[in-house]
Amino acid sequence: MKYKLLGHSGLRVSELCLGTMTFGKEWGWGSDYDESKAVFDTYANAGGNFLDTANRYTEGTSERWLGEFIAAGRDHFVLATKYALKDRNGDPNFAGNHRKNLMRSVRDSLQRLNTEYIDLLWLHAWDFTTSEEEVMRGLDDLISRGLVHYIGISDTPAWIVSRANTIAEMRGWNRFAALQIEYSLLQRSPERDLLPMAEALNLAVTPWAPLAGGALSGKYLRQEPGRVKEESIRRSEWANGIVAEVVSLANKLDCSPAQVALSWVRQQGQQVIPIVGARRPEQLLDSLGCLNVTLGADDMALLDKASAIELGFPHEFLKSDGVKDVLFGGTSTQVQQRKSI
Repeated sequence: MKYKLLGHSGLRVSELCLGTMTFGKEWGWGSDYDESKAVFDTYANAGGNFLDTANRYTEGTSERWLGEFIAAGRDHFVLATKYALKDRNGDPNFAGNHRKNLMRSVRDSLQRLNTEYIDLLWLHAWDFTTSEEEVMRGLDDLISRGLVHYIGISDTPAWIVSRANTIAEMRGWNRFAALQIEYSLLQRSPERDLLPMAEALNLAVTPWAPLAGGALSGKYLRQEPGRVKEESIRRSEWANGIVAEVVSLANKLDCSPAQVALSWVRQQGQQVIPIVGARRPEQLLDSLGCLNVTLGADDMALLDKASAIELGFPHEFLKSDGVKDVLFGGTSTQVQQRKSI
């Protein structure tokens, strides 16, 4: 296991993050205590130190068990949790991005995790009712009090993330150091705005569902059971075509389809740190095997072509030859271009 810096911070985190949404069976498909501990131990024994959970995961069981698992080595692990999703039905202030819920949610997470601090606190999803100023000031206050060390944001439009970090920078508050998004060969829409923004703002990117709920492991092509429903786009004819290319390449490289899919995500940039989850240790061991797989330029190009999406306006417009001609006066091939994702 190697380690990367978390965005513009100096925090050192594993090149793969362990997602713990499977810790607990409250949602009908997770792991029991012993299975969860075995998954955790497999990750820790491989050198992993970056752990991801949330207040809502398995109704709090994920946080409670994870707190037990890391107790003996708390300062070794980089513990990330989230706030914003509901902790109680029927009460509007037990959910959302606002300060009241932020402070309450963090207090409850600290109790469940049995820890004095959270290394990385994610805003889980944008609620479109709380101002960026309120969010960033509240998060900065938590850091000032020593309850949180770093902050990140998940499942939020690029323009809001950019505005929030700009406000924080202008006010001298702490900025988001990381961005969490869905990203995989079956979900490439973040390439339109979120990934270029992350590169420009020096944010780490931690993709969730890099295997698209297991679809990219090839399990559904093999008619194996899973929790992705047949009507899901992840099991559509379009998706199956991409998965078939992944399986074919895996056979060629003598590795698993999951390792190919994870390697494609990992090779999208130095700042990309996939979140891998598992119900059983053997599933996690397979995912960890991606650290020994490097896709060549031809392999990447094959997968890029198979899963290509249209970037849409204004991206397609701005990269057209006619527009580049009038923007560069016919010299676009002579002028250094910034890297585009």
